[in-house]
Amino acid sequence: MKSETWLLLLYGLPTKRNSARVSLWRKLKKVGAVQLKTSAYLLPDRSDHYERFQWLAKQIQDDGGEATLIRVPEIEGLSQRQIVQLFNDARAEAYRALMDELRKTLGGKAKNREIDGEVERFRRDLGQIKQVDFFNCRIATEAEKLIREAGREELRSEGNKGNTSIHRRKFQGKRWLTRPRPGIDRVGSAWLIRKFIDQKARFVFADKPSEFPQAIPFDMYGVEFSHHGEDCTFETLQKRFGIQDKALEEMAEMVHDADLEDGKFQRSECIGVDRILKGWARAGWSDQKLLRKGGECFEALYQQLKK
Repeated sequence: MKSETWLLLLYGLPTKRNSARVSLWRKLKKVGAVQLKTSAYLLPDRSDHYERFQWLAKQIQDDGGEATLIRVPEIEGLSQRQIVQLFNDARAEAYRALMDELRKTLGGKAKNREIDGEVERFRRDLGQIKQVDFFNCRIATEAEKLIREAGREELRSEGNKGNTSIHRRKFQGKRWLTRPRPGIDRVGSAWLIRKFIDQKARFVFADKPSEFPQAIPFDMYGVEFSHHGEDCTFETLQKRFGIQDKALEEMAEMVHDADLEDGKFQRSECIGVDRILKGWARAGWSDQKLLRKGGECFEALYQQLKK
């Protein structure tokens, strides 16, 4: 078994902040963290997990608590295999709950065609579980099989993440939401949305999705169109909407390396664009202007790659 390092989030919240405690628990569960002790949660040491724990640490501090994020190579009393089993046990519980709910739904419908609209929901739920299935829990195949049988069609797989291609016609003329002061991933994603998904897209900016509940959030914590696994938001959008375009695939690699700085693809082309965007932001340009002018950079790059 490959040796992992781990991220450990230790925190404390005031005893009277019950709502903050529940909110934090839900977010920890959503990102796939497992609980070691009452106020200690664990994730594999990956760049996107580090960022998520940083966001949660800030939330804890904003709620009047204390948080410490540390990186550890081992945990006393637990072997690597035992830690991995903790994650797989948590995922197995989620898969079984999904299958139980699906079986109840199937049993309550007279005909399969009556559940067609609900199967898509189960597919989405399965995809969300697989996004945090870091060690390929065996129960996943059972859940996939059950959903295939329910819908009488094969899931369209995206690697081992369980994502399905989304119909673009459902996302036309929408308002899209992201965080203020957009950088390379958010600007590139906005260009991708308007170029390939929703030509009439309108963009708004806020720190939390709740500020624009009718908008579609992207590149924000805990939303569908954001960082997942090793992918930046640009890559997530390209894959989730099934956009097959060689030039766009190259751009996804460039945005990934500029945004995550992990050298995965050894592409440096968007690093310069990233620095230009940061310079424009420091010059006081508005969020809308950053998207507009940054989008022009992405369009020019796309046209060059299409040749």
